[in-house]
Amino acid sequence: MKADYVIVGAGSAGCAMAYRLSEAGRSVIVIEHGGSDAGPFIQMPGALSYPMNMKRYDWGFRTEPEPHLGGRRLACPRGKVIGGSSSINGMIYVRGHARDYDHWRDQGASGWGYPDVLPYFQRLESWHSGGHGGDPEWRGGDGPVHVTRGARANPLTRAFVEAGAQAGYGVTGDYNGHRQEGVGPFDMTVWQGERWSAAKAYLRPALKRENCNLVRGFARRVVIEDGCAKGVEIEQGGDIKVIRADVEVILAASAINSPKLLMLSGIGPARHLQDNGIDVVADRPGVGQNLQDHLEVYVQAAASQKVSLFKYWNLLGKAYVGARWLFTKTGPGASNQFESAGFIRSKAGVEYPDLQIHFLPIAVRYDGKIAAEGHGFQAHVGPMRSPSRGQITLRSGDPKDEPRIFFNYMSHLKDWADFRQGIRLVREIFEQDAFKPYFKHEIQPGETAQSDEMLDNFIREHAESAYHPCGTCKMGSREDPMAVVDPETRVIGVQNLRVADSSIFPRITNGNLNAPSILVGEKASDHILGKAPLASDNREPWIHPDWTTSQR
Repeated sequence: MKADYVIVGAGSAGCAMAYRLSEAGRSVIVIEHGGSDAGPFIQMPGALSYPMNMKRYDWGFRTEPEPHLGGRRLACPRGKVIGGSSSINGMIYVRGHARDYDHWRDQGASGWGYPDVLPYFQRLESWHSGGHGGDPEWRGGDGPVHVTRGARANPLTRAFVEAGAQAGYGVTGDYNGHRQEGVGPFDMTVWQGERWSAAKAYLRPALKRENCNLVRGFARRVVIEDGCAKGVEIEQGGDIKVIRADVEVILAASAINSPKLLMLSGIGPARHLQDNGIDVVADRPGVGQNLQDHLEVYVQAAASQKVSLFKYWNLLGKAYVGARWLFTKTGPGASNQFESAGFIRSKAGVEYPDLQIHFLPIAVRYDGKIAAEGHGFQAHVGPMRSPSRGQITLRSGDPKDEPRIFFNYMSHLKDWADFRQGIRLVREIFEQDAFKPYFKHEIQPGETAQSDEMLDNFIREHAESAYHPCGTCKMGSREDPMAVVDPETRVIGVQNLRVADSSIFPRITNGNLNAPSILVGEKASDHILGKAPLASDNREPWIHPDWTTSQR
């Protein structure tokens, strides 16, 4: 039970590192508490609302009561399964905006600017446009992660892009290429009709090598001797064991569990550790702080024609979708149904998009609850760069206890202004001519909700997490007292220990976080192996030429 490298967590970043480190001839053990990702609920893209609501696949975390959301406790799903959250997520593939990474670099994560990360995005990706346009020079052709586009056969999906263009937003053929800003087709991690998770892309191929092994167990803490990480203590079938690392221990256990494990191991805010009876190994006040997420609301409309996916929302329809997918891997089940996207700016003076829109040709919630109106469509909208910050703290020194998760959502006035603006801009898109044949009336917030106060009430009651937690083990310079890892992902103050997952993001990126999490695993692998980073690519991304004076 020992290897050169012990990785905790078989999620997006952990799988990528297992693949790259074993490819380089190093021995690797991956520790994962969750079970198999086999079964149609995970593999069928159209069934995405199921796995994230199943105890078998999800850690089942909930937030503490959120004071600015009426004391609600929000769901915070994290994948407890091979592939981690890439096995239960919505399969939406968004690299983030170039300026996100430039901001990381400027905040002390040197070597993580857009020119530095673009070659890694290309390395990890096999991009298939399927004849649906795109930006091949900016994309990768032979990486482990297959990225495709939906068929966009539903007229509502196309109407959204037309309406966005009519409202004055540019159409972008590839928001993961030269230009993010605008409306256009969504990318997804689906290949040949099935979910393409990090487990399929990286872990399965890695496990075929003799030097890579998977150990099922519950990680309790990192074993640290004389300031040096030596292994990981796990519980397996009631027994406590230690898996030794000859070279390094790498935490890739999520933005929730990575800081928890650091604190249980004596790395974190000294006072908090002492209060929980934990001996302090390294006083790092940033551990568990800087917690960020994307919140969103659904603007829902009833449809005047029977064109939405609601036609499949009955026993017969679901049987048809399921059978067609099972036998041919085609049809509605072969897509996550998020096939059109918008990245727009909330106002003039914002340099790059700060609102994301997910369009869906049905009116439904993440938990699968359908709108009472029947046929309809919806746009999920929310701000990308909320100034609100939360924290992960320990409930006790017992590893079995879930951590306290407090996002402190909507704690800034800017959050409210950005959200109201997002709702109003989506409504304006729905009012365009392209939606005239389909738009019947607004279901929510509802046509009467026009004032700031009414919209604020709607947001308070209905905002939901987009499930993008990050930031709790911030990467930065070694001089930054709140940094937890340095730009090579090494934990500051402890030898032979790294963290590499979404917890190291200094600030949340634009859009969904699976692609940036895989990126972290890819780039960290080169740092771990002592390789020279890939040559930087200094192409400039598209920025609206009149961004200082124009909103669109």
